[in-house]
Amino acid sequence: MSARASQRTRIKICGLTREQDIAGAVAAGADALGFVLWAGSKRAVDVARLAELSCLVPAFVTRVGLFVDASEAEVAAAAPHLDLLQFHGNETPEQCRAAGRPYIKALRMRDGIDLVAEAERFHDARGLLLDAYRPGVPGGTGETFDWSRIPRELPLPVILAGGLEAGNVTEAVRQVAPHAVDVSGGVESAPGEKSWERLQAFCQAVRAAD
Repeated sequence: MSARASQRTRIKICGLTREQDIAGAVAAGADALGFVLWAGSKRAVDVARLAELSCLVPAFVTRVGLFVDASEAEVAAAAPHLDLLQFHGNETPEQCRAAGRPYIKALRMRDGIDLVAEAERFHDARGLLLDAYRPGVPGGTGETFDWSRIPRELPLPVILAGGLEAGNVTEAVRQVAPHAVDVSGGVESAPGEKSWERLQAFCQAVRAAD
């Protein structure tokens, strides 16, 4: 189901660390906000900071927590402040299901990956987030990948990530027709600091494709 179920592409802004950036992302039209709960990221927040920020997210905007090979205890500690879990490491389907919460699974587009088989493995995921592959780096590379590698029909919604910005997201949406797009560095002035101008430009570019 790479094609959109509706006319509107959903937008996820990831790597939120500041109060003002939540306001800016929501004002720009974000449908979901991502919080990185992996200490290896420049955009990482701990559970205490997540609790503070998540309280600022208004109704009908999804709070997404990004985890990289986290323990069940780490996921459980953050889960009360989240609406959706995003597993961005080497988690198995069983590990993703262990929290008993809605989740999406991130897949890095390494050579030879079989997206149809992965969709079957993670059949109960709410979507597959497709990101660029760089060895040893779980995400946030700022790199794109060949979008033509994505099958036109998958049994799960596609969330397109990897190097997206205002300058390329219109073409990405037109080519892939994803359920949603995910951006972090492409709307920043510095790691973890979102630019209101880039947030607005990105969301407008997505709407131009719709």
